[in-house]
Amino acid sequence: MTQPPYLQPGDTIALVCPAGFMMADKVQTCVKVLNEWGYRVVIGSTVGGNSNNYFSGTDQERLTDLQRMLDDRSVRAILCARGGYGTGRLIDRLDFSAFVEHPKWIIGFSDITILHAHIHRYYSICTLHAPMAAAFNDGGWQHEYVQSLREALQGISSACSGPEHPFNRLGKARGTLVGGNLALLAHLVGTPSDLDTGGKILFIEDVGEQLYNIDRMMCQLKRSGKLNELAALVVGGFSDCKDTDRPFGKTAFEIIQSWVSEFSYPVCFDFPVSHTERNMTLKHGATYEVKIDATGSLLAEW
Repeated sequence: MTQPPYLQPGDTIALVCPAGFMMADKVQTCVKVLNEWGYRVVIGSTVGGNSNNYFSGTDQERLTDLQRMLDDRSVRAILCARGGYGTGRLIDRLDFSAFVEHPKWIIGFSDITILHAHIHRYYSICTLHAPMAAAFNDGGWQHEYVQSLREALQGISSACSGPEHPFNRLGKARGTLVGGNLALLAHLVGTPSDLDTGGKILFIEDVGEQLYNIDRMMCQLKRSGKLNELAALVVGGFSDCKDTDRPFGKTAFEIIQSWVSEFSYPVCFDFPVSHTERNMTLKHGATYEVKIDATGSLLAEW
């Protein structure tokens, strides 16, 4: 795996919205803090872009904005201001040739899972599954989760810990870390951006899903072989889950546990990677070691 150069004071970070719309004033704290960290910030045309629907612009406008930042050699990192939905509509039309020649950090989570997976599969370049612009607001930039992004950009390796959980399956494993949003991972199965999970540490998280849909997506991963040969599974937060009038009968964690119960690899639950404030920066594509014991879990870059 290739790792883009870590950032130095004065380097430029670009903010773009390749998917859902985000008002320009919602990124101001992020811009201010990035400046205080010593970086220049370039704001793409899709941040607060002219849109009368869900997206931050037309497909072509979002494609052009992201492509410009991928091609610009002065931009050393691209922070996706938000996720939502829409990156998959662009992925097959993006030209990564300049990015491959001069790699830069791609930052984000949720819908940005598509970028992480696609870049990993075709170009073997590490990316950052990390907090986005809204996480900086309301003092969030002071918390360890946003600070973990700052450390990652500087090249400071950090270890992330999770709590003990009754569903944790104890053990230790080492492997390439891949994953992201469960809905997107299931959506990618059978596409050109599909992830090879064999021998890897897979992490998953999601938000606002119906419980039966979590079961359906785990079934999809299982039937497509994505769960069969993992080195380990890291289960992050599953926040704001919804149930049907007639209850599904299991919680999100119970659903996930049931789909991996036949395997022997280590599994940890409630790890701090999620759509909530608890969202530590993880280096997608890097080698990590996970240790799970009676006290909880520890995930550290190797």
